[in-house]
Amino acid sequence: MKEKGEENGMSVIVKVASCVLAVPVIAFGVYVILHGHLTPGGGFPGGAVIATIVAMILIAGGGERAKSLNKELLSFLESAGLVIFALLGLLGIGTTFFYNFLANSGSFFGMKIPFGINPGYMWTGGVIPPMNMAVGLEVFAALSLIAVVMFTHEEDEND
Repeated sequence: MKEKGEENGMSVIVKVASCVLAVPVIAFGVYVILHGHLTPGGGFPGGAVIATIVAMILIAGGGERAKSLNKELLSFLESAGLVIFALLGLLGIGTTFFYNFLANSGSFFGMKIPFGINPGYMWTGGVIPPMNMAVGLEVFAALSLIAVVMFTHEEDEND
Protein backbone atom coordinates (compact mmCIF):
# COMPACT_ATOMS: atom_id res chain seq x y z
CA MET A 1 0.00 0.00 0.00
CA LYS A 2 1.43 3.34 -1.06
CA GLU A 3 1.39 6.26 1.28
CA LYS A 4 -0.16 9.56 0.32
CA GLY A 5 2.13 11.41 -2.08
CA GLU A 6 3.94 8.32 -3.34
CA GLU A 7 3.72 7.61 -7.05
CA ASN A 8 5.92 5.27 -9.06
CA GLY A 9 7.68 4.22 -5.87
CA MET A 10 9.19 7.66 -5.22
CA SER A 11 8.31 9.59 -2.09
CA VAL A 12 7.65 13.29 -1.86
CA ILE A 13 11.07 13.72 -0.26
CA VAL A 14 12.83 12.33 -3.35
CA LYS A 15 10.76 14.52 -5.66
CA VAL A 16 11.37 17.68 -3.64
CA ALA A 17 15.08 16.92 -3.24
CA SER A 18 15.51 16.43 -6.99
CA CYS A 19 13.79 19.75 -7.69
CA VAL A 20 15.77 21.59 -5.01
CA LEU A 21 19.08 20.18 -6.29
CA ALA A 22 18.30 21.14 -9.89
CA VAL A 23 19.45 24.76 -9.65
CA PRO A 24 22.78 24.15 -7.84
CA VAL A 25 23.65 21.19 -10.08
CA ILE A 26 22.91 23.18 -13.25
CA ALA A 27 24.93 26.13 -11.89
CA PHE A 28 27.86 23.83 -11.14
CA GLY A 29 27.64 22.28 -14.62
CA VAL A 30 27.68 25.72 -16.25
CA TYR A 31 30.66 26.67 -14.05
CA VAL A 32 32.56 23.56 -15.18
CA ILE A 33 31.82 24.37 -18.83
CA LEU A 34 32.74 28.07 -18.64
CA HIS A 35 35.94 27.57 -16.66
CA GLY A 36 37.16 24.57 -18.67
CA HIS A 37 40.01 26.53 -20.22
CA LEU A 38 41.28 27.62 -16.80
CA THR A 39 40.62 24.64 -14.53
CA PRO A 40 40.02 20.91 -14.98
CA GLY A 41 36.71 20.49 -16.71
CA GLY A 42 35.21 21.69 -19.93
CA GLY A 43 32.30 20.84 -22.17
CA PHE A 44 32.10 17.10 -21.69
CA PRO A 45 32.13 16.89 -17.87
CA GLY A 46 29.96 20.01 -17.55
CA GLY A 47 27.38 18.64 -19.98
CA ALA A 48 27.39 15.33 -18.12
CA VAL A 49 26.81 17.11 -14.80
CA ILE A 50 23.83 19.00 -16.21
CA ALA A 51 22.41 15.81 -17.78
CA THR A 52 22.46 14.05 -14.40
CA ILE A 53 19.76 16.39 -13.15
CA VAL A 54 17.56 15.35 -16.07
CA ALA A 55 18.09 11.70 -15.16
CA MET A 56 17.38 12.43 -11.49
CA ILE A 57 14.15 14.26 -12.30
CA LEU A 58 13.12 11.42 -14.63
CA ILE A 59 13.66 8.88 -11.87
CA ALA A 60 11.80 10.99 -9.33
CA GLY A 61 8.98 11.96 -11.69
CA GLY A 62 8.25 8.62 -13.28
CA GLY A 63 7.05 7.70 -16.74
CA GLU A 64 4.68 10.62 -17.14
CA ARG A 65 7.55 13.06 -16.71
CA ALA A 66 9.68 11.21 -19.25
CA LYS A 67 6.91 11.14 -21.85
CA SER A 68 6.38 14.89 -21.46
CA LEU A 69 9.97 15.71 -22.49
CA ASN A 70 10.42 16.71 -26.11
CA LYS A 71 12.79 14.25 -27.79
CA GLU A 72 12.88 16.37 -30.95
CA LEU A 73 14.11 19.39 -28.99
CA LEU A 74 16.87 17.36 -27.36
CA SER A 75 17.86 15.97 -30.76
CA PHE A 76 17.91 19.51 -32.20
CA LEU A 77 20.09 20.78 -29.33
CA GLU A 78 22.50 17.89 -29.82
CA SER A 79 22.79 18.66 -33.53
CA ALA A 80 23.15 22.39 -32.83
CA GLY A 81 26.06 21.75 -30.46
CA LEU A 82 27.84 19.66 -33.10
CA VAL A 83 27.26 22.23 -35.84
CA ILE A 84 28.44 25.13 -33.67
CA PHE A 85 31.60 23.20 -32.74
CA ALA A 86 32.35 22.39 -36.39
CA LEU A 87 31.70 25.99 -37.49
CA LEU A 88 34.07 27.32 -34.83
CA GLY A 89 36.68 24.90 -36.12
CA LEU A 90 36.13 26.06 -39.69
CA LEU A 91 36.18 29.81 -38.96
CA GLY A 92 39.94 29.79 -38.57
CA ILE A 93 40.53 27.70 -41.68
CA GLY A 94 42.44 30.55 -43.37
CA THR A 95 45.38 29.64 -41.13
CA THR A 96 44.62 26.10 -39.99
CA PHE A 97 41.68 24.02 -38.81
CA PHE A 98 40.73 24.96 -35.20
CA TYR A 99 42.92 28.06 -35.35
CA ASN A 100 42.35 30.19 -32.24
CA PHE A 101 41.42 33.35 -34.14
CA LEU A 102 39.96 35.10 -31.07
CA ALA A 103 43.06 34.85 -28.86
CA ASN A 104 44.62 38.27 -28.13
CA SER A 105 42.18 39.95 -30.54
CA GLY A 106 40.81 42.33 -27.89
CA SER A 107 37.26 41.11 -28.60
CA PHE A 108 34.92 39.01 -26.47
CA PHE A 109 36.88 35.95 -25.25
CA GLY A 110 40.00 37.53 -26.77
CA MET A 111 41.24 39.77 -23.97
CA LYS A 112 44.95 40.53 -24.20
CA ILE A 113 46.96 38.31 -21.89
CA PRO A 114 49.33 40.34 -19.72
CA PHE A 115 53.00 39.46 -19.56
CA GLY A 116 53.90 37.27 -16.60
CA ILE A 117 51.82 34.97 -14.50
CA ASN A 118 48.21 34.74 -15.68
CA PRO A 119 45.97 34.73 -12.60
CA GLY A 120 43.16 33.02 -14.53
CA TYR A 121 41.44 35.78 -16.45
CA MET A 122 38.11 34.45 -17.70
CA TRP A 123 38.02 36.10 -21.13
CA THR A 124 41.46 35.06 -22.44
CA GLY A 125 40.59 31.65 -23.89
CA GLY A 126 39.85 32.68 -27.46
CA VAL A 127 37.66 30.08 -29.18
CA ILE A 128 38.17 27.49 -26.43
CA PRO A 129 35.24 28.70 -24.20
CA PRO A 130 32.73 28.81 -27.10
CA MET A 131 33.88 25.33 -28.14
CA ASN A 132 33.43 24.12 -24.56
CA MET A 133 29.91 25.59 -24.60
CA ALA A 134 29.11 23.78 -27.85
CA VAL A 135 30.45 20.48 -26.50
CA GLY A 136 28.57 21.00 -23.23
CA LEU A 137 25.32 21.59 -25.11
CA GLU A 138 25.88 18.50 -27.25
CA VAL A 139 26.78 16.23 -24.32
CA PHE A 140 23.90 17.51 -22.19
CA ALA A 141 21.39 16.92 -24.98
CA ALA A 142 22.81 13.53 -25.98
CA LEU A 143 22.93 12.11 -22.45
CA SER A 144 19.49 13.53 -21.65
CA LEU A 145 18.10 12.00 -24.83
CA ILE A 146 19.64 8.64 -23.95
CA ALA A 147 18.08 8.83 -20.47
CA VAL A 148 14.66 9.73 -21.87
CA VAL A 149 14.74 6.95 -24.47
CA MET A 150 15.90 4.38 -21.91
CA PHE A 151 13.26 5.49 -19.44
CA THR A 152 10.39 5.37 -21.95
CA HIS A 153 11.49 2.17 -23.66
CA GLU A 154 8.79 -0.46 -23.47
CA GLU A 155 9.59 -4.14 -23.09
CA ASP A 156 9.74 -6.08 -26.32
CA GLU A 157 6.75 -8.43 -26.58
CA ASN A 158 8.96 -11.34 -27.73
CA ASP A 159 10.97 -11.40 -24.49
